[in-house]
Amino acid sequence: MNVPQNMAHLMRAAATLLLVGSGAVQAKLPEPSPEAKAKAEEAKAKAAWSDKVAAFQLCKAQDRVATHYHKEKNSQPATVTTPACADPGPHVPPEAAAAPAPVTSVSVPPSVAQKK
Repeated sequence: MNVPQNMAHLMRAAATLLLVGSGAVQAKLPEPSPEAKAKAEEAKAKAAWSDKVAAFQLCKAQDRVATHYHKEKNSQPATVTTPACADPGPHVPPEAAAAPAPVTSVSVPPSVAQKK
């Protein structure tokens, strides 16, 4: 058995499989349905809200640690102005994208109507 020759056949076979498989990878996906888009927007909004909640909790924890530190050291906190911790409130899902209202009448400016 010639090992280098077998390795060459294996490499050619792998290259062929990669070329054949790359066509499937480049296929275009269909556009998501309106329900899928709405679900994705909901997930995006919930993730953004969760990030705000995490930042709020971190801010409160940092305030508690700073207060405890200054209490233990009997020192006055430095006069640094930082924004207060902002509570993001409860999660409010985004409104579903409303379909555009049907056009019932179109008003034509007088200048355009006279040209006809």
